[in-house]
Amino acid sequence: MNTSKLKEKAAAFAAMHHGPKILLLPNVWDAASAAIVRQAGFGALATSSAGIAFSLGYPDGQRISREEMLAAVARIANCVDIPVTADVEAGYGPRPEDAAETARSVLEAGGVGMNLEDATGDVANPLEDLQVQEEKIRAVREVAVRSGVPVVLNARTDAYLLQAGESEKRYDLALKRLSAFRDAGADCLFVPGLNDVETIQRFVRDLKFPLNILVGPGSPPIAELEKMGVARVSLGSGVMRATLGHLQRIAAEVKTAGTYKTLEEAPSFAEMNRLLS
Repeated sequence: MNTSKLKEKAAAFAAMHHGPKILLLPNVWDAASAAIVRQAGFGALATSSAGIAFSLGYPDGQRISREEMLAAVARIANCVDIPVTADVEAGYGPRPEDAAETARSVLEAGGVGMNLEDATGDVANPLEDLQVQEEKIRAVREVAVRSGVPVVLNARTDAYLLQAGESEKRYDLALKRLSAFRDAGADCLFVPGLNDVETIQRFVRDLKFPLNILVGPGSPPIAELEKMGVARVSLGSGVMRATLGHLQRIAAEVKTAGTYKTLEEAPSFAEMNRLLS
């Protein structure tokens, strides 16, 4: 781990959350997808935990081990020269010590940021106890301080994504959790599951802190989100799943028509070799 280089990348990545332009992060899942997105001119990369899990034969939801996830992150970070932030689900364990170990593993893999979600996988209690989640965030912050690398922590609540609690109380639930995450030491707050302009604007106004929105079909355009004051936009596993959708179309065309038009936009061998050299 080159601490000096990681520190420089972490500082650059942190600054990207404070404008003037919105931070755009198409999530990647392997070295090749990272190289393609880097070539497109993005200044930082985010990994997709679901994308990596799918590519290695696992369903989403912390079914993959910490070691396998971070090995994939390391391959991604090793092939690009820009900051990489790792989606590490809920930290691969229920304790603050588990989150701390995951943060150390992110640094060892060459990452300078991490997503930490509060989903438990328990239908009866879908969100982690708030105090425990705050302790996890503080544990990650302590690792950052001790390492000398200011890891950019994107603290996520799945209150909307999992439709936790009563719908009329969901905003207050999410706001309480995000505010607590902010006060515990997060650098950015992430609330996937939102497409509603008015609700996004309320979070921006009430939190007064960098906010990450997950986008996809039906989401407001990037320019509109930027005008609202959203700091960061990510595409999650949507990029990887869209790529698999193209593979489905290739397979269907070859099987049913015996033609290959869906292969026409593929990068050449030479281009991929050059990107990964």
